[in-house]
Amino acid sequence: MSDASARAELAFALGRPFDEQVAFFRGKLGNLVPTATWRDIMRSAHDTAFMVAGAAKADLLADLAAAVDKAIHDGEGIEAFRKRFGEIVQKHGWTGWTGSESKAGTAWRTRVIYRTNMATSYAAGRLAQLQNFQLWVYKHSGAEHPRLQHLAWNGLTLPADHPFWKTHAPPNGWGCGCRIVGASSAKGAERLGGKPGYTEPPEGWDVPDAKGRLPGIDEGWDYKPGGTVAARLRGLTPTLLDAPPAGRPILPPICPDRGAHARADCPGPLPRPRPFDPGLLLPDDKRERYYIDAFLEVFGLRGEDKIITDPAGERLLIGTALFIDRAASAKKGETVYKVFKDKTRRRYMRLLAETILHPQEIWEQWEWIGANEWMGKREAMALRRRYLAWWDVGDGERPGLSVFEFAPKRWWTGVTAFVPEDKADMTWQDYMQQQRAGKRRWPK
Repeated sequence: MSDASARAELAFALGRPFDEQVAFFRGKLGNLVPTATWRDIMRSAHDTAFMVAGAAKADLLADLAAAVDKAIHDGEGIEAFRKRFGEIVQKHGWTGWTGSESKAGTAWRTRVIYRTNMATSYAAGRLAQLQNFQLWVYKHSGAEHPRLQHLAWNGLTLPADHPFWKTHAPPNGWGCGCRIVGASSAKGAERLGGKPGYTEPPEGWDVPDAKGRLPGIDEGWDYKPGGTVAARLRGLTPTLLDAPPAGRPILPPICPDRGAHARADCPGPLPRPRPFDPGLLLPDDKRERYYIDAFLEVFGLRGEDKIITDPAGERLLIGTALFIDRAASAKKGETVYKVFKDKTRRRYMRLLAETILHPQEIWEQWEWIGANEWMGKREAMALRRRYLAWWDVGDGERPGLSVFEFAPKRWWTGVTAFVPEDKADMTWQDYMQQQRAGKRRWPK
């Protein structure tokens, strides 16, 4: 069993989340869908959308999604979730939802929301880990009052690509706690509870009844949770290196653009600049918040954070964090921005946003980062990702550079964004050439 599989099995036993499970749910947070009934979103649409039946207001949905996210990420029990759910309902004055009429109804409704999201996120995250296994084994939940058909499938061992899994990958209904484990051989499957010889599903498993429902499958559950995003979940963890290197990687020497002494691994000349409308440049006499808002507006934001997907398929957390001076904020006990830290950043805020949205190159590498008192660390390794673009702004070329760092919560968070200028010991062209280090993620 792989380390990832072992972690998932331990998580299942202890009720604790694992990385792919958290990543699956957080992949839905950018698509909060208002609904009237639970049938408004069905089957694999749940892979990329979050809903709570009857919740139609955006702010209500956002709070409910945050409550579920905390339950999944922190491994919270149902009582903690119920308390938070009650606070949200009261805050938004949400009435008339199914279950609100009684204490028992509320307990039932919160149990459905909690268990459904826990079970589907577990199944989807587990599915991402199962892709390398040739055989999958159906494991019954061991419920005291089992669904007899689910119990009958216990130990069923089938190839990972068997049609059975397209409609019968658990959970297979409301409250179902069944799961799948993976094996590389028949003997391995037996060690995990697979029954010898039970290598074909029972006859009639794929024959629907008069209502179109498959045997043992509740309405709307005849799909593979996470099936449409399994490959994406596997790609959430950066793939430059499995672990930080033992040595101390540094930026390489500047590559000559041409000549006999050019390095063999030189990425080549800098890309040609793209046109950028000088009318989008900003004045120099505004407050810091004006420039931050101008940056966020390019992403359609008004003060809030947002997850976007870059051209290479990675998720980036976009928000004001790019412009917060964390060390100064920690010392002063209040938020300190670094918009005015250099004299050019403010004018080019829209250019910097466009650099993230439409980079010409994306580079990634492990790096040593220096003392960070606000983090309580003197030195540490970090995986950093650089977004580079070059712009023709009418009076000359201007480069854009944004740096993101991979965070423990499984997405990239902004470190900085600025427009490099000539320095005493280096031109901006040489500086930008030096940023083209590590592995180029975009374009391939």
